[in-house]
Amino acid sequence: MSLVNLSHLCSHLQNASKARLGLTSVPLSNLHLSLLQSLQRSGFLSTVTLGGPTPPPPSLLMTLSHPEPTENDEPLITQTNRATRRLWVGLKYWNNEPVLSRMGMVSKPTRRIWMGVEELRDVVKGVRSGYVEGLRGIGECLFVSTDRGIMEVRECVERGVGGMVLCRAL
Repeated sequence: MSLVNLSHLCSHLQNASKARLGLTSVPLSNLHLSLLQSLQRSGFLSTVTLGGPTPPPPSLLMTLSHPEPTENDEPLITQTNRATRRLWVGLKYWNNEPVLSRMGMVSKPTRRIWMGVEELRDVVKGVRSGYVEGLRGIGECLFVSTDRGIMEVRECVERGVGGMVLCRAL
């Protein structure tokens, strides 16, 4: 897991939302896809679509589920075209303000922060636990990498799993 690439993703999404972009693209990786899907489930993003170097058609961006591929669609992902594949992300805005206003890393490449369920429970309550500040703002989310995938911290506490704290979205 490359935390450097993940920090690039966090700053890219923050900058894109501040620039009021409706659609942006990020490189394809399993880590990026998992985090973007978690952000979409939490309500920060409108769409996450797999595409090539050019944006997908607007009809694909309006649907929440991916339609079945047809013969005219782009070919499957292979080793030769993998580097050109991108994830196209639709950003959300509410009352002319970006829904994703700030996003930053908690764990860093030089200091990875692992937490158990009890420590995560304290963070959800708003109490500082170790290096991690508690959740205090409305709509604030903390994402954790677990053995079951990337989850929001409240979901981790509910399921009773701990992991590495990745990033915070506000």
